[in-house]
Amino acid sequence: MIFVIRFQRYTGLLVLSLALLCHTFTVKAFETDQYELPPISLADIGDEVSDHVEQKLHEAIDKLNAQIVNSESCLKQSAQPKANSCNAAEAKVKLAYLRSNEAVARAAYDELGAGIPPFSIMETWMQKNPFQDQPARYKVVFWKSIFFAWPLDHITLSPTVNLYGSEFGIDKIGHIFQQGYTYYEIYNRALAEGATPDEARRKAVEWGQKTEATIYGFLSSGVYSNADLAANYAGMKFYQGLAQDRNSRIKTPPILVLKNGLWAFNAEVRMREVLLRPLISDHLNEALNPSIFNKLLHWYVQRRVTNGSCAQWFNRYSGLSRAGLDEKTRSLELWYGEDYGFTNSKDFITIANTCFDENGNPKSAPSNTSATAVLVPSRFTGLTRGGSWVLLW
Repeated sequence: MIFVIRFQRYTGLLVLSLALLCHTFTVKAFETDQYELPPISLADIGDEVSDHVEQKLHEAIDKLNAQIVNSESCLKQSAQPKANSCNAAEAKVKLAYLRSNEAVARAAYDELGAGIPPFSIMETWMQKNPFQDQPARYKVVFWKSIFFAWPLDHITLSPTVNLYGSEFGIDKIGHIFQQGYTYYEIYNRALAEGATPDEARRKAVEWGQKTEATIYGFLSSGVYSNADLAANYAGMKFYQGLAQDRNSRIKTPPILVLKNGLWAFNAEVRMREVLLRPLISDHLNEALNPSIFNKLLHWYVQRRVTNGSCAQWFNRYSGLSRAGLDEKTRSLELWYGEDYGFTNSKDFITIANTCFDENGNPKSAPSNTSATAVLVPSRFTGLTRGGSWVLLW
């Protein structure tokens, strides 16, 4: 009897999911799939996304500067003997806040990360924007998806995009600008309560791990994503570095500076090199930085990668090796030497442990012997993605 009830419930859920899949309305993204490779290479939209972020920051500081001007006007009025409409003490406190990194971060969040979690302004823009270079997005069809056994995850599946040579789901942009701001707030609160910078970072990371195990991940979708945690952490660094040092091993100048009491973009900074690019890496790719799946998903993901994805990876990347892929995943356990909350598991499903045997031999031969893409460690240093992978064609 219990089995019949459970079967009926699952059947009902499956029917509902399949019905929803037949419609073409826009849905928000929660999970993503980088095991399945795009059939043709995606255009690199990194600079276009960075330019949009810069534009939204312009709008944010324009609003802040308007408030600064109003507060300064208030102070001037309060200096006049007959002026009683302005509280000088309050205006001074407000001006100090408006000229702080905290005010800039909040204004940036309002333009980029605001929304009812986990939906954010920036992620919606990524879903809908008609990018100049195409193809800009790839969403695997349902019957090829690793989420075939969990249809609701495919309904909300985040398309894959390519920014600065790293492929990842659009949902990671949402994590950077929304959950990253929550990290930033937790970090600042902890400092105010007397925590050290390391202790404050740990508090932010622990919040991310808890939510990834519950409402933003495993409990809601069956997936605990290390890539989500990396995106959250990168987002914290974004907000920390708007008007001050990013407090990390990536040394970048502040994006914004005060000039005559008003916010302006730092003229010494090349925005396309500093604003977004240092935060984008293969940490955000869920095939290279693996997730933890519930039992049903784990069984099907492993089956799908074995029967479909392995051949795609062998066909696209010549010289692919288990040792190289294993080293790649190990290199993503820290974010530029910092602990972002990576959670290890003996049950990871990776291209390395699924597509190769224990001796490092491919389990299947590529069907396309003319593959010309090579997966290699990048040699970029400084403000670029140290240790990322690039495609050489």
